[in-house]
Amino acid sequence: MRKRGLKFYLSIYRKILIQDLKSKMSYRADFVISTFGMIMTNLAGFITFMILFHNFPTINGWDYYHMLFLYGFSLVALTPVQCFFDNNWNLRFMVQTGDFIKYCFRPVNVFFYFMSEVFDVKGLGQLAFGIGTIVYAWIHIGLEVNVLIILKLILFLFTASLFMIAIMNFAAATCFWLKGSGYVMVIMFRFKDFAKYPSSIFQGVFKVIFTFIIPIAFIAYYPSLVILEPGNVPLLSWLSPLIGLLFFFASYKFWMLGVRRYDFTGS
Repeated sequence: MRKRGLKFYLSIYRKILIQDLKSKMSYRADFVISTFGMIMTNLAGFITFMILFHNFPTINGWDYYHMLFLYGFSLVALTPVQCFFDNNWNLRFMVQTGDFIKYCFRPVNVFFYFMSEVFDVKGLGQLAFGIGTIVYAWIHIGLEVNVLIILKLILFLFTASLFMIAIMNFAAATCFWLKGSGYVMVIMFRFKDFAKYPSSIFQGVFKVIFTFIIPIAFIAYYPSLVILEPGNVPLLSWLSPLIGLLFFFASYKFWMLGVRRYDFTGS
């Protein structure tokens, strides 16, 4: 089979995305309600922060606006997994019913083909709220604004998103071996709630787990330090782009390993 290049996949994805958006926009009320619901959910989180910091001025040295920046950073970083990789939630059902076999016979990458079928527009509401939260916190913290800092922000937001995508890829792919993989998906997804807190609040074994085993600390904490503390950036923050790429690649290979097992066994 002829190897497909990036241009080919971008062209295919654009066509699939347009058709998917057209089908979703035919139900405009559902689109509006879903987006509004996502914004309200994140607004509830914002209000929770206000209530929390009304009683506790700081958390382990982090004040309200720095914590709010971390919260907004995590929302934006989580948007790609919400928008582009949401079909992972359907993987276990398709494997169990046998419908997944259809993805194994097309002359395109199975991972790309499967993920491209679903674009969750609700994530756009989360993206808008996250950007607004970052801007609000940025202004009150008094962070500098220039081209270099904005480029760093974009790079490390992208870096942070790779970790959550990889975590969910690993969790979803367990369905090729485990029948009860839905619990794995739910548990891993729930861990994202810890991303809005600084890793420094965790001690001992929990800090090791959330840094090196289930790297929740890389979804917001370490990447955001490049912006929040430019004069005191830890090594893990600078290494996070490389670690993120390696972690995502490992999750992709694990996902594809499951596909090969499914293809060979039909299970």
